This record gives sequence, structure tokens and C-alpha cells, in this order.
Amino acid sequence: MTTHPLVMQNATKVFGGFVAVKRLSFDVPKGKIVGFLGPNGAGKSTSLRMALGVMNPDMGSARLFGGPPVPSALSRVGFLPEERGLYKKMTPRSSIAYFAQLKGMTRRDAIQRADELLESAGLAPFAKTKNSKLSKGMAQKVQILSTLAHRPEFLILDEPFSGLDPVNQQELEDLIRAQHDAGATILFSTHVMEHAERLCDSIIMLARGEKVFDGTLSEAYATLDRGVRIGLTAPFDLGAALAPKGFRLELESTDGAAHAIWHAHLDASQDPQDVLRASIEAGAPIASFVPDEARLRDVFVKFAGPRQAEALDASVMADREAA
Repeated sequence: MTTHPLVMQNATKVFGGFVAVKRLSFDVPKGKIVGFLGPNGAGKSTSLRMALGVMNPDMGSARLFGGPPVPSALSRVGFLPEERGLYKKMTPRSSIAYFAQLKGMTRRDAIQRADELLESAGLAPFAKTKNSKLSKGMAQKVQILSTLAHRPEFLILDEPFSGLDPVNQQELEDLIRAQHDAGATILFSTHVMEHAERLCDSIIMLARGEKVFDGTLSEAYATLDRGVRIGLTAPFDLGAALAPKGFRLELESTDGAAHAIWHAHLDASQDPQDVLRASIEAGAPIASFVPDEARLRDVFVKFAGPRQAEALDASVMADREAA
């Protein structure tokens, strides 16, 4: 039987009277990219620290590769903490080699690996520049490369996109895909749903320290009500016309150009093409037909509530201001 790189079972962490994480259970299957999603303060970083043995759960357990997070298991893990930091007087080359040696590589192999990573990331010209002279994006890249130096089987990245501009975010997404293609299992926390939508096989959503959803992207999207927006070029009561055929529509807006936009709510047995066909048969003057786009943020709102969604949006705004 294949052992999952990470299994957490009923993990709970309390600080004073505050429950930071409550009875959290999930697993990260080998070879998958899993997103750990929620706003700042949801308990993501605390959960990852428990997974790595940085702090012990007050209840429950965290198991790495089938056992406790002991050094032999941790040597197979690459961890990027939320708190960024490099030794300012060191260089990118020496920083990456240093962290590689901490994971058991020889000095010679560590330096060779550092040069290889810096070249692949386009940072070779800055290999011997002091870290204090690097831009914020470059420094973060160096820290990420340090996480990869020993070729870990399992990558745990805590808010890896935080503070990066769009160009560097895209480069990091490409790097994550490359590590996954090379065989790594990846767990990353984020409050930016778009990253998870583009990268993940499955997601775990946290709110107020509790898991509110755990499943694949398709399972997440399947929880949403489906619908379609139909724009008309002339006055027409589409709701009344389609009601006898079992469709439920509401008038969303009227517009001088389109005259009206109707929103059709579809149940599990109905398809967008069904409502389009019915509209044509009813003689509706159709100008536009746009199925609703499923988004992870909508899934989060459904399971965590609008107030937590506002906290999620605030986390994203803080990120953009910091970039």
C-alpha cells in the first residue's frame, strides 16, 4: 500500500483560549498538487507547522511518510515558510549551497546544485551578489531555490506567491509545475484562488481554523448551482415562456441595447444547451448566451460564508499592496 507523504488526523492547536486549528483531518496523496486555501488567519500556517513537527498538536496527529515528523522524514521534505528571510551577507550561491548541506548534501554537490538552480532560474549573473542587494522578487526566488536544493520528494510551500508581482507569480507557477513533472508531491497554502484553479489536483479549504471543504476541483465546482445568462434584443418574457418547460429564470437587468438579461438556474438534470434550445423554440430574440463560470471563490463563499469571503478578499488586497 502506498504511504501518503502527509496525513493529518483530528489535529487541534490551541493558544491560550483561542482555537487556531480544530480537529483537522486530511491527506496529501503521492504525486499530487494540493492547495491549502483560506484567508489570512484561517489556520493554514499553524497546520503546516504541525505537519512538520515545528509545533505539536494539542490533540490528534500529523504523520509524514507514515510516521512522526522526525529528521529522517523531514530530509525528504522541502519547506518554504511564510516568513521570508535570507542571510544578508551571504550570496545566492552560498545560500542555496548552505541549505543543501543542511539536508545532507556534500559541499561539492551542494555548490554544483546551487549553480544549476541559479542558471535554470535566470539568476546566474547574480550568483555572487550579496543577498542584501537583490530585489524582493529575486530574493524570494533564491529562497524558493534553497527549498528545492536537495531534490525533495515532498514540497510544502506556505504562501509562496505572497508579495510577488504577476510576472514572478507566473514564473513560480511554472517552477511548481516543473517540480511536479519531475515527480514531487506538492502542498501549498494560498489565499489567491486563481493559483489553485490553475495548478491543483485537489483543494482543502479552511475558515476559522476548521476544514470546510476537501476534494478535487471538479468536486468543488459540482457543489455550485449552475446557470446561464441570456441577453435579448427585444422585450420578451423569457421567464414565463420557459416556466412550463421546467426552467426557473429571473430578470437580472434591463439594458437599452440588449433590452433584458435573464438568468436561468439549472438543476442537476438540466444542461445549458437545454435552456438554449427551449429559448429558441419559444421564439426568444437571443443576443447573447453565457453559461456561468464556476469559480473557487464561489465554492468558498458557499461553505465558509460571506464574511470569510470578505476576509479572503482583504488578504488578496494586502498582497497586492505589498507586491
